[in-house]
Amino acid sequence: MTGNEQVLDYLTNIPAWYLATCEGDQPHVRPFSFAAEQDGKIWFCTATTKDVYRELQANPKFELSGWHPGHGWIILRGKAGLEDRANAEVRKAGYEHMCGLGETYEDENDPVLTFFSVEEPQAWMCDIDGSWVPIEF
Repeated sequence: MTGNEQVLDYLTNIPAWYLATCEGDQPHVRPFSFAAEQDGKIWFCTATTKDVYRELQANPKFELSGWHPGHGWIILRGKAGLEDRANAEVRKAGYEHMCGLGETYEDENDPVLTFFSVEEPQAWMCDIDGSWVPIEF
């Protein structure tokens, strides 16, 4: 299993994970729940009107963590590639997912709905006993 496959398998089997950004010296954390793979990269989606997007524009570094009971937790860090190059399949899946959460967009091509890639990924699987295993990309 590739690193991308391992991360996507984990993230798509939990209801949400938490993505952290910074604004100045203040960290901000919020739940995310959509992930897909395209062109050998992991992609997430958000809206251009949200603080998270503005924060990633100012500083593209982020870190996320999620927990799957019985499977430890994941840490993924990287830089957000904000050039939205999501293909039709990823865009449709992200649109349907976000609408299912109660967000409203005209359609999957609404310019407010944006997708960002995970650049320079680093990830680890961690356990309560203090052990951790790096995920190779």
